[in-house]
Amino acid sequence: MGKTKAPRATLPAGIGKVLKRLHYPLDVILLCVRWYVAYSLSLRNLEEIMAERGIEVDHSSVHRWVIKLVPLIEKAFRKYKRPVGRSWRMDESYVKVKGQWKYLYRAVDKEGDTVDFLLRAHRDKAAARRYFEKAIANNGEPETITVDKSGANLAALEALNGSRETPIKVRQNKYLNNIIEQDHRAIKRIVKPMMGFNNFRCARIILAGIEVMHMIRKGQMQDDGIAKSAATQFYSLVM
Repeated sequence: MGKTKAPRATLPAGIGKVLKRLHYPLDVILLCVRWYVAYSLSLRNLEEIMAERGIEVDHSSVHRWVIKLVPLIEKAFRKYKRPVGRSWRMDESYVKVKGQWKYLYRAVDKEGDTVDFLLRAHRDKAAARRYFEKAIANNGEPETITVDKSGANLAALEALNGSRETPIKVRQNKYLNNIIEQDHRAIKRIVKPMMGFNNFRCARIILAGIEVMHMIRKGQMQDDGIAKSAATQFYSLVM
C-alpha cells in the first residue's frame, strides 16, 4: 500500500480539513489510530507492525494522527452515545504526565457502562466538582452517586447539592465501587505500554480515544439495528 490519497470528498467537513494535511491513505491513518487506542501497543510497536505490512509510517506520524483525529472522533461519538443509568459509581485512577501523577476521574452506572471521564492535574474538591458538572451536563442528573471515602468527592457533591431543589443521593461505600475499580483496569492496560505522557494536552486527548473505544466495545454506541464490529463502529464516526 503506497501513499496515494484516498478519496475524501464525502468526508465530514471537520474530518476532511484535518486529513488534508496528513498525507497518507485514510485507511492507514484510521487503522493506526484505532489500534493505538484499542490495544496495548506503543507508537514504536505500531511503526514495526506497519513496516511488516510494507507501509513506512514513522511513530511520530501516528502520534500526530491520534492528536488530530481523536477530538473529532470523541465529539462524533457523543452524538451516538447511549443514555446511561441514574445510579453512578465514581472513582479516580492515576496516570503519569511528565513523570508526575495526574488524576483521571471516571464513573460507570450500575450496569458498568461508562458515564464520563475527565483528566485533572489535582485531586481535590474543585477537580471533583468539575468532573461532576461535566458528567451531569453530558448525561443528565443521576439519582445516586456512590463514591469511596474521599473527603474531596463528598465535599464536591455536597456543594452541588447545596444549589439543587432535589439533591443527589450520595453513598460512600467502597464495596459498591468495585465495579468502577474493575473498569479502570481496561484503561490502564492500554495506557501501560505508553510509559507515561509528555504533556497534559496529549494525555487528555489520548485518554479520550481510549475511553471512546472502551465504550464502543461495551456496546454504548447507538446503531441502526444491524450488528457491527467495534472496528466498524469506530470507523463510522469518521467516514
